[in-house]
Amino acid sequence: QVQLVESGGGLVQPGGSLRLSCVASGRDLSGFLMGWFRQPPGKRRELVADIATDGSTNYKDSLKGRFTISRVNAENTLYLQMNSLQPEDTAVYYCNRLAIPFPWGQGTQVTVSS
Repeated sequence: QVQLVESGGGLVQPGGSLRLSCVASGRDLSGFLMGWFRQPPGKRRELVADIATDGSTNYKDSLKGRFTISRVNAENTLYLQMNSLQPEDTAVYYCNRLAIPFPWGQGTQVTVSS
């Protein structure tokens, strides 16, 4: 059974940075299109960025230039580098496969506030 464990969230001031990690166990992620999602308070979960097996990436338009998704297949790990964070980035962040999601992890809380 696949288990996704997200970490790296926290409280950060506007303009700050965080690096999120997602470690998978039970399945090799290298053959899948993977993504980072987020769910702001009171809103639906949305796709933030995705990364294909060849390393090509796509981002939510409003996040281009601030967020960077990457993957290290040898570590079976997905990363999300987030810079210039703003209060509207506050959300629980999750990683998952895009096509047919694995069981969702617990996510990691990111709170951007002064």
